Amino acid sequence: MRNRPRRARLLAVVCAAALLLTACGVLPEGGAGRRTVTVWLMKGSTSKEFLRRFTAEFERTHGDLRLDIRIQEWTGIGEKVQAALKQEDEGAPDVIEVGNTQVAQYVDGDGLSDLSLESLRDWGMNDWLPGLAEPGRFGSRQFGVPWYAANRVVIYREDLFAQAGIKEPPQTRDQWLADTERLNSSENQGIYLAGQDWYTLAGFIWDEGGDLATKASAGTWEGSLQTPAALRGMDFYRRLQALGDGPVNADEEHPPQAGEFAKGRVAQIVAVPGLVQAIERANPGLKGKLGFFPVPGPTAAEPCAVFTGGSDLVVPKNTDVRPGATAVVAALAGAKWQKDLARTMSYVPNKTTLASAVAGEKGVAAMAAGAAQGRATPATPQWAAVEADNPIKVYMTKVLTGSDPATEARRASASITRTLAGRAE
Repeated sequence: MRNRPRRARLLAVVCAAALLLTACGVLPEGGAGRRTVTVWLMKGSTSKEFLRRFTAEFERTHGDLRLDIRIQEWTGIGEKVQAALKQEDEGAPDVIEVGNTQVAQYVDGDGLSDLSLESLRDWGMNDWLPGLAEPGRFGSRQFGVPWYAANRVVIYREDLFAQAGIKEPPQTRDQWLADTERLNSSENQGIYLAGQDWYTLAGFIWDEGGDLATKASAGTWEGSLQTPAALRGMDFYRRLQALGDGPVNADEEHPPQAGEFAKGRVAQIVAVPGLVQAIERANPGLKGKLGFFPVPGPTAAEPCAVFTGGSDLVVPKNTDVRPGATAVVAALAGAKWQKDLARTMSYVPNKTTLASAVAGEKGVAAMAAGAAQGRATPATPQWAAVEADNPIKVYMTKVLTGSDPATEARRASASITRTLAGRAE
């Protein structure tokens, strides 16, 4: 409980006034007696109109609560959240939106409430997207509740596919390779895939049954790029990347792949659908020519297990309005507001059973199909340190330039293991 003597005195005065007003029959609607739930949401996650609709409905149906929604910047948010989780005054948040891969670091600091005590089955936990639910779950305890997701799909030129005689997008990896090779010509490259696009690589590794790192029996984490499954994923990436002219020593932002695609000589890229806006701004001539399909899996039964980005909702342990905070989380994660948010912001809803809400938007529908198989990075607070000086990128470039994959994989895995153990190189 936070120490709020001033607020307690004010509340006592308000309650006394409320009793007098009630006796006179003139208690104003929605006034005294409401407790404030402070909610931190991230800039760009939703719209002002959505927040207006949600706030009005929530306060109407929860007469004892008032919402104070505060928008935060992503830059520096980790340090700000860590400070808020230790805060004991009136300004501390009661609900926080966090990136799905950030939950582990806040759990590690013992600052989050265990939400497993709530009726999670009533919240639809059995249908939650795995790429959002798994990073928020530690053992049998759920600290992060999935809010929304976004993931990579294949953005492609429908006109170039038609010219190559490809009538429909590929549904298997083998067909994808064959179609991409068919799309190559003296004028166009079948795909633009940068050599260090490690998020895309991760999906191929997961499809093969491998992982970037695994948890050992002693509770420590170890890099696992050297496993046969992970090596098969890297081999597919190598074969696909070789069918285009993407740089082998850079990631998808150097140079930005939207700009490369906009030049009009690329048939496909792997990216979030929202990148189409930047492509069409750079080259208006491509409007009406772009389509989407899920990244293909090994078989047509299901698409690739892509990396799922997005946000979870957490409740700080230091909140003194836990029932109100969990009511906000339950509402935002519930079917009504999930559908509203997905349609408003072109996101993937947090449950596989809600995918039909975005069926009319081709890019989002392709995302939703992939998100059903989605995954996230290893759920350890040290993973951010791996990404900061990413040995996976170095490994990928080494393989794409002819080095022995097994040797380089062992070297990269050893680096990951040291970082996850907190040891310097």
